[in-house]
Amino acid sequence: MNEAATPFATPAVPVLVTERLVLSAPVLADFEHAAAYHASDRAVWEGGPHHRHHAWRIWAADVALWMLKGYGPFRVADRETGDWVGEVGIYHGDEFPEPELGWMVAPQAEGRGIAREAAGAVMDWARKTFGWDDIVNIIDPKNQRSLALALRLGGRVDARRPGIDAGDVVIVHDLRGRG
Repeated sequence: MNEAATPFATPAVPVLVTERLVLSAPVLADFEHAAAYHASDRAVWEGGPHHRHHAWRIWAADVALWMLKGYGPFRVADRETGDWVGEVGIYHGDEFPEPELGWMVAPQAEGRGIAREAAGAVMDWARKTFGWDDIVNIIDPKNQRSLALALRLGGRVDARRPGIDAGDVVIVHDLRGRG
């Protein structure tokens, strides 16, 4: 049987709990946050701003990764309040050369270490679950905040690894000591 056409069971999305956060499966209401993000100037790093219908296609494709590849974006909620504070996970669209660790944080949650804490939990989970030795960030060189976070997470620039667009900075995280 063709492996690409082999039936599969839908994987469960795990719940990851950190000191301040709960990472879990995205829910439909999360699209409103994604739509707002993609409509804003903050989406410039992902080719935006985008109209709502385009934001839907991006978000739905990302969420579908859970079914298709067994990983994808986690909704990130404040552990005390349950409020949505962002999305962090593993992205791997058709144009991606390999799985990528990515993040989007709500404006009111920026500067609080949310993305760093959630990304650490995702890296631990990826190592434990898949046994990966590393994972990358693929970042536009003008996105200084994401570059700084990726380096604070312990990543190193690897100019030999391909990005998505010409000029992308690829930062590699060694996962071997995690999980």
